Amino acid sequence: MAIMITDECINCGACEPECPNNAIYEGGAQWRWADGTSLKEVATGDGQVVSGTAPQTPVSDEYYYIVSDKCTECVGFHEEPQCAAVCPVDCCVDDPDLRETRERLLEKKEWLHIAA
Repeated sequence: MAIMITDECINCGACEPECPNNAIYEGGAQWRWADGTSLKEVATGDGQVVSGTAPQTPVSDEYYYIVSDKCTECVGFHEEPQCAAVCPVDCCVDDPDLRETRERLLEKKEWLHIAA
């Protein structure tokens, strides 16, 4: 599963620099597939191909958010999700709507960080 940030977030920003996939963004900030990854372009679920550097719509305008398609729960990097480990208010939690196996998270890590 991916990690999500709840609306209890105090916008301290402690989580953002800890993410090895650059999947965490400040509320209102546009995100990009290429941020912290080797992705040059991405095929979307509807068959479109988007540039990795194309700005994407923020997931939240109010508080920090995690792009679930970039979140690997730190599998392959650390023993535990680093955002949750540093969050002072425990608002980085498992997303019950996004269940992924360890194998799937490792596949996602490899996809995000393909050797150029």
